[in-house]
Amino acid sequence: MSGTVIVIVLFAAFMHASWNAVVKSEGDKFLNTVVVVTSAGLIAAVCLPFLPPPARESWPFLAASGVAQVIYLILVAAAYRSGDMSQAYPIMRGTAPLIVAIASGPLIGEVLSVQKWAGIALICGGVLALALEARRRASANRAATMFALVNAFVIATYTLIDGIGVRHSGAPASYTMWVFVLNAVPLFLWTVVMRRGELWPHFTRRIRLATIGGVGTLGSYGLALWAMTMAPVATVAALRETSILFAVAISALVLHERVGPKRIAAVALIAAGAAVMRLA
Repeated sequence: MSGTVIVIVLFAAFMHASWNAVVKSEGDKFLNTVVVVTSAGLIAAVCLPFLPPPARESWPFLAASGVAQVIYLILVAAAYRSGDMSQAYPIMRGTAPLIVAIASGPLIGEVLSVQKWAGIALICGGVLALALEARRRASANRAATMFALVNAFVIATYTLIDGIGVRHSGAPASYTMWVFVLNAVPLFLWTVVMRRGELWPHFTRRIRLATIGGVGTLGSYGLALWAMTMAPVATVAALRETSILFAVAISALVLHERVGPKRIAAVALIAAGAAVMRLA
């Protein structure tokens, strides 16, 4: 993996942690999620007329991804409603790359080197160490853990779907925009029907957060999908999870969640994994 691709994926990781912090920041977590995704969908819809359409071979992957990502977003909101971001986020993001790495060989024929496996193991180990540390605290919540574990499989599923789909698309930017439009429409319509009268007031009170979150999630996933056309899906998926480095900083400095020495040690493991991936 080239240095340029690594830098881009690390920037995508920062953006990903940022939009998750927006969802966790205040008020109704599900409505925060809907506002962020709708904002991203609107931005994507504005961009689509200026982009070439993705190849027809990628359309089934877009449809499958749309279903998986709506489930993912619902589970994100449920996990954050049940427990701390610092508890749920590491479980979701640490387990998924391991699933992708194991499945990518038989499903898409990607064979990873021993050094890449070592980097993936360090990153995932550090992330999961954060999750275990969170569970030992009194504030750990079993429901949040279960939502996060289920969501890890959903994350791995859409990562593999989109990793294959974007390669078939011939137009990574256009594929990304369609992913977000297809995510936003059903989630928005379902929310309008089920929680009538709540979405618009919530949006108007959080326009700034909606914009930051929308740009963050769109940019983060778009850069990751582009990287998957240049490097193995499992490698990109693991390196993207260095977002936990930024998530820990945000949870401490912005959300005022406690960060102790055990979390710092786990973060050091993640940083070591990123360094190994850079040398692979």
